[in-house]
Amino acid sequence: MLTGRESLIRLIGKSRRFLPNRDSLLSSPIQSSFNLCSDKNGAANSTPSPMVTCPVCAINVPGDDSVINSHLDACLSRGTKRKLSQRTLLQFNFSAQSKVHIQCNETDLSRTDVVCESPGEILPQNAFCGSLDYVLVEENDINHCDGSHLNFKSVKKTNIGGSTETPINHQRIHCQNHVSSSSLNSEVPKLDVDVNIDDISGATLQTFIVGRRFSDEKGIIFGAHITLLREPNNVKDPNAIKVLSVDSGCCKALGYLPRELSQYLSPLIEKFCLDFEGYVTLASKNSLDVVPITITCNKVISNGGKDDDIEVFKFLWKKALHVAEFSKNYPSNMLKYQHNFNLLIQEVLRSTPHLFTDDENIFMESFSALSGDSQRLFVRLYTRKGPWFRLSNISYSEVLNLQEAIKELSGNGFLCLLEDANELHDDIKEICNLLTVSELREILSVFQKRQSSNHGSRKHDLIASLLCSYEDGLCQRLPSMVLDKTGICIRISSKAESFIWRAERLFFLNGDQDLSAFLLVDLGIVKYPIYNCIISKQIFSNRSDLLAYEEAIELAQIMDQSLDENNIELVLRCIMIADSQISSTCWEAAEPTTSELATPFYSCFSASWVFSKVVLLGISFLERERRYKDAVNLLKRLLISFICDGRRGYWTLRLSIDLEHLSCPNESLSVAEEGLLDPWVRAGSRMALQRRVLRLGKPPRRWKTPSFSESIQRNIIEVHIQGRPLNSETGMKSRFYGEDGEQCGVEQLALQFFAGEGGGWRGVHTESGIWLTIFGLLMWDILFSDVPDVFRSRFQTAPLDLATDSFYVVRKNLIESQLQKIHDGMAEEIIVTSWESHMGTACKGVNWDRHSLSELRAAVACIGGPCLASLCRHLAQDYGSWSSGMPDLLLWRFHEEYRGEAKLVEVKGPRDRLSEQQRAWLLLLMDCGFNVEVCKVSPAAPTSM
Repeated sequence: MLTGRESLIRLIGKSRRFLPNRDSLLSSPIQSSFNLCSDKNGAANSTPSPMVTCPVCAINVPGDDSVINSHLDACLSRGTKRKLSQRTLLQFNFSAQSKVHIQCNETDLSRTDVVCESPGEILPQNAFCGSLDYVLVEENDINHCDGSHLNFKSVKKTNIGGSTETPINHQRIHCQNHVSSSSLNSEVPKLDVDVNIDDISGATLQTFIVGRRFSDEKGIIFGAHITLLREPNNVKDPNAIKVLSVDSGCCKALGYLPRELSQYLSPLIEKFCLDFEGYVTLASKNSLDVVPITITCNKVISNGGKDDDIEVFKFLWKKALHVAEFSKNYPSNMLKYQHNFNLLIQEVLRSTPHLFTDDENIFMESFSALSGDSQRLFVRLYTRKGPWFRLSNISYSEVLNLQEAIKELSGNGFLCLLEDANELHDDIKEICNLLTVSELREILSVFQKRQSSNHGSRKHDLIASLLCSYEDGLCQRLPSMVLDKTGICIRISSKAESFIWRAERLFFLNGDQDLSAFLLVDLGIVKYPIYNCIISKQIFSNRSDLLAYEEAIELAQIMDQSLDENNIELVLRCIMIADSQISSTCWEAAEPTTSELATPFYSCFSASWVFSKVVLLGISFLERERRYKDAVNLLKRLLISFICDGRRGYWTLRLSIDLEHLSCPNESLSVAEEGLLDPWVRAGSRMALQRRVLRLGKPPRRWKTPSFSESIQRNIIEVHIQGRPLNSETGMKSRFYGEDGEQCGVEQLALQFFAGEGGGWRGVHTESGIWLTIFGLLMWDILFSDVPDVFRSRFQTAPLDLATDSFYVVRKNLIESQLQKIHDGMAEEIIVTSWESHMGTACKGVNWDRHSLSELRAAVACIGGPCLASLCRHLAQDYGSWSSGMPDLLLWRFHEEYRGEAKLVEVKGPRDRLSEQQRAWLLLLMDCGFNVEVCKVSPAAPTSM
């Protein structure tokens, strides 16, 4: 895969169905200083290659080896990294384990506080942070959570310099709850019940036990007898009703009734003295699952029989029946995605109103006014691939009236309907994709007499044949025939898709996360750390910055799609557009503003940063095509435009290499020497440039030996071992037979050697994994400490500035204090405490499954405090440069009960060699006092018979 391609794919994230700026981007004149398309010096070959079908995605691509390999790399990369979609997750039978409770922060108005869930808890491990001035607390039940509205205070935020900004917002925003009572009238059929107080005795309701995390009994058996107990002093819900087991004899708590039902039953229990008993109707498989129950009203004591009281009683009882009937058909976990979507939209509108026009705000806010059916249908369709859907194939159990929902969504501009074949011309390819193979063959059979019958057997071949005939004018009736087969089709409108995409981007601030992040939390699959969101400034100060950023993301998507399709002309145009955009803002990018200096990690949310990613991928493309002159020009542009960027090391290295390809050794040497004076050239790139200077700077070009020559030419201890090879093919990872006769890689073979005749070492093959895990656990409290603007949502696994210089600078006192503790031998204690406190919580770099606590304790004990503190300091100062390339093996052995030693080993197979980043790590570890080696594995010589 081209360098920078994977990074660009992560930046793009979920591909947009509609690119509103595509035409203007590609048609506008390019103000580039050079024309890639007209360059004759190494221009790409425009002769079309034979087309072949990709076995992964079934797209036709040119048959050049480089094109096929790049395309397969991209397909396989996307396939292995594809996340579970919202729709896929909803089909699984997971238990709902969490929910978000939003509460106004009355005390500290400059930060967000995490509130306890239950008495006796100071901070719940899986409480979420909020943003701005509200608090998010994780709940396991809908009984404790009052999520019917979000309360916001008028808050003045203090920035780093001490000045104050105008209040970000002053409003009370109402969110439609996923099963709130306000929506029941429109979503649940009316129950025409003539309520009589005397007839209530013996009436039954079917509902659920929720909040099982607060249960005293983990397992509940079928038929278990229960009773209800009011809990008016519940700090989260004064209407709470606890469910107790009566079989145990000591009334153990099993959980709570759903909040929506409790708000009506609690006044009935208190005012009219209703008493309920019941039994469990279905045993749960998981200790945290909701448990179905049936409750029966045993007695009713009326309060004087006043007419007003009777009317109140009838109202409350009818509402209770409505809620029970609704929740029986649609349990709360089925509707969570609707609530999550509303929460996302309302939070984005509340926190960034300046990024939307009045019309856009009105359009987005109108979503919460839609019926529950319309909301649920829209979210379902938005999370599917699309863009078009056959109306006949749409059916969701939680959407009660599909036709009315479609009508409402269409009338409010959220959906587009296709009913007329005359409107099909622009989308005919997408609509054809909705047809089955048999339907496509039926349409093709109409034209069999006029065409060859050899259409292929795969769906995309049949569609291609149909479209070819349609374009040639041989089947003008194709649109009407296709629409006759599909029936009415619908899709998300481009306006709605554009706004929702923007809302997701503003909420998550990346392309990796989407609505499924909410669901992963609700299902208990992912647990995010506790931290405070302290917001002092906006990422996008104005709407124009956001629109420019979105336009850059669009260009990145076009670039990625063009590489997939091997559209060289469009690839080159994307490169020139990105270059012209960078060059037009060259001076702005070269001189960072005061705001950028205060929050340098915000630079990755600028259009120029995205364009630089497109240009870097373009440079890799041009280098593959051997167009080194063009690559050199683009690299010089990047180095001029971005003077404070951690990528300058790689750019400088590539510039020096490409100049050597152009037979310019003197200029290549000068670039390498100048790069070593650049403070942003670090780690492996710096090592590579130093080695280039030594190689190119020999007499007569340079007579003086550089001062760093002895340092980088130090000898690293090498160990040579032999093994019985399984394969010897070039380009394939070397495989050997291990000492136990089983197949293994070179790393496992080396582990076996060091465990035996190599000295009785224990260890793990981990590369960077165990070091980042150790760093994350040792620095946990510092990673999630209170620093302004580094946490913007409750779905972060690390602060935004972790991979920047500001991470160490802002927290220097905290970091140095922690490093001193590590130096003094407290690392093992810190590791144990952090492990026990945060086990399973998502944190960047920390892998809970791959490494056990015993391995981590043994590793830090044998490494020793001074070495470990030095290593952690380098990671804290420059996490971005040093978080990769660490040695393959971490080995340790104990000499006595409390004394041991550690060794780090980089393993290389017969055809491998050290990368510059690996060499830089080994030399750095030697400077830190580590014992390091390079283990070279070679095939054993064949024995003569």
